[in-house]
Amino acid sequence: MASHDRFRVIGGSQLRGEVTITGAKNSVLKLMAASLLAAGKTTITNVPDIADVDIMADLLTRLGCTVVRSDSQVSIDVPQIPGHRADYDLVRKMRASINVLGPLVARVGEAEVALPGGDAIGSRGLDFHIKGLEALGATAHIEHGYVVAKAPNGLSGAFVDLDFPSVGATENIMTAAVLAKGVTTIDNAAREPDLVDLGEFLISMGADIKGLGTPTITITGVAILRPTVHATIPDRIITGTWAFAAAMTRGDITIHGARAEHLELPLEKLASAGAIVTTTADGIRVRMDQRPQAIDVATLPYPGFPTDLLPMVIALNAIADGHSLVTENVFESRFMFVNELSRLGAQISVDGHHASIEGVLELSGAPVEAHDIRAGAGLILAALVSEGETTIDEAFHVDRGYPNFAEQLQSLGAKVTRE
Repeated sequence: MASHDRFRVIGGSQLRGEVTITGAKNSVLKLMAASLLAAGKTTITNVPDIADVDIMADLLTRLGCTVVRSDSQVSIDVPQIPGHRADYDLVRKMRASINVLGPLVARVGEAEVALPGGDAIGSRGLDFHIKGLEALGATAHIEHGYVVAKAPNGLSGAFVDLDFPSVGATENIMTAAVLAKGVTTIDNAAREPDLVDLGEFLISMGADIKGLGTPTITITGVAILRPTVHATIPDRIITGTWAFAAAMTRGDITIHGARAEHLELPLEKLASAGAIVTTTADGIRVRMDQRPQAIDVATLPYPGFPTDLLPMVIALNAIADGHSLVTENVFESRFMFVNELSRLGAQISVDGHHASIEGVLELSGAPVEAHDIRAGAGLILAALVSEGETTIDEAFHVDRGYPNFAEQLQSLGAKVTRE
């Protein structure tokens, strides 16, 4: 999967113009996995042109589905009895593969899913997933690098109290519970817009779900679900990336298709950094006329500040006026990104979960490497405000989350090439 592609960026451009947001990566992959819950043809629209969609399509094909992708649409024809084993060679490429676990246990009564790979940003253990499935009556354990779950007599509703509002665990428990007998209550459930989107997708298939977007989700199991047609919500992390890019480069970007209500806290933070944030008829506009003011941020599950925007806020603070403290509460290895940013001249010291940042007037170009999707995007934003040339290796990471990123940056006036 790895490639030797890199981005080459010449710093100094102010980004100006318009972009349009496509469907959310963190939603579409879960929707595709959940299509397994109903035999027949489910169609998902507003699908982003990213590598991870192809990987999920390959995984579903292995499970016996017929997947057809055209433009921004994916059709998934699910057999009466899908396969139940998701092999390591595909799962290792993408963490979202674990999302087939709940649907397969619910539909087929068993699942073997390889432990996921994807981004190098921390352990993200599967304990909550396993605990949730066990509460519903499945047996589940890890064996030879696979999560093995079985429920030969079906699943039964239960009360599941999550120690942490894990998005993945909430999703797997929800997709398992929709076909369970009786009522399931998930307490301390995740509230992310992507999870709400998945819940609404399931409801359109005939599921009975209450409380989406709140900490308590109640699911009354139904006997059967039917295929559906559903549009993916816009990607709030790409929206946030463009918003930070406008603020960092003292630019002016109108972001069509964005939903401001999914990014309330990041947009508030940008406003306190000095950006002028306005809502438009179909999105938001972010412009900046001055050097950003430093902003303190702590990441938290939604509606808190998203961990996926941590590299962007650190990059902004690296060239901001003043001192800032950024705290990472979700993934322990996000700060691998800081070592690369320091190569560009950023003044950052890391102590445990905290990064202390002293803003400098300008960064300076250097060769750096992306370790994950968001780190790659954050380094590209930093390169835009660096004097001279920066190369960002391991470009494939960025492709997994940002469709046509170089071309969109060029359309806004950035000097970026892909090679």
